[in-house]
Amino acid sequence: MVQSLFMALKQRSQENIIDVVAPAWSAPVLARMAEVRKTIQVDLAHGELGLLKRLRMGSALRGRYDQCIILPRSFKSALIPYFAGIPRRTAYRGEMRFGVVNDMRMLNRDMPYRAVEKYVGLGHERSQSGQIPEICYPKLQVHEDKRSKAAARLGVDESKPGIALMPGAEFGPSKRWPARYFGELAILFRKQGFEVYVFGSPNDRAIGQEVVSASGGIAKNLCGQTSLEEVIDLLSLVKVAVTNDSGLMHIAAAVGRPVVAMYGSITPEYTPPLTDSAVIHYLDLDCSPCWEKQCPYGHYNCLRNLSVGQVYDSAQELLGTTSD
Repeated sequence: MVQSLFMALKQRSQENIIDVVAPAWSAPVLARMAEVRKTIQVDLAHGELGLLKRLRMGSALRGRYDQCIILPRSFKSALIPYFAGIPRRTAYRGEMRFGVVNDMRMLNRDMPYRAVEKYVGLGHERSQSGQIPEICYPKLQVHEDKRSKAAARLGVDESKPGIALMPGAEFGPSKRWPARYFGELAILFRKQGFEVYVFGSPNDRAIGQEVVSASGGIAKNLCGQTSLEEVIDLLSLVKVAVTNDSGLMHIAAAVGRPVVAMYGSITPEYTPPLTDSAVIHYLDLDCSPCWEKQCPYGHYNCLRNLSVGQVYDSAQELLGTTSD
């Protein structure tokens, strides 16, 4: 979602040079953003203060930049630009960062911001703070030569129409539509003549296998067999992606694929797929959104009550508008 901020910065001035300080896992995605010159990888675990590491990295970056935009709202996230002596350090107010952040912004609490709008807002001048900005949708670059190599290695037939299923969600079970439903969906797509591929991280291998089993072996489990770059390239081949609310949902949208997205414990109002070609399912039960990783009541009805037929019909709606 942060690519929309990079696009806004480039719209403001094509001369803006954008480098990104980020964890190593995000480098493959950032490498596919045309606006980013380079990624500076940080060797810090989630939640780690790492004061000495941040001091060393900040010192190495001294004198290189005019402005730093700090997206996380934690105190420690502002330390590298502070140690780097970057003249303008822009961020939203959070965790008593006065002095460390010297271009402090405030959100208008009466406005319902999406996450992407908060990011893009930091790229605007202070006079525009508090307004909901216009958004350019993310667009990741696809490398066709790398895609063909990955397809050949994994047994993906580029000549046949495909459907992507993404049954994982790192957040927890409350974001996962049942794997059995994904399997039943694969059967319906195969009857239409589609190849069905299951995408996910190594942590999703077991869920992917559940989908394969529920489909009677129709779906092909690619979970954990692809790099993140390969996922970007391979998703560009499919006609529709059916997905939980996850990072892969955003990648599918950013390579121009129509998306059917299922939301459970968290409302889609904050992080919807950034595309005009999407159908979002959110049942909005009395207990929703609970924001919990596991259902507090144990029933997971916010996802279980969403039928295979409803999701399949939504995919058919999107397939009817797909021209490539």
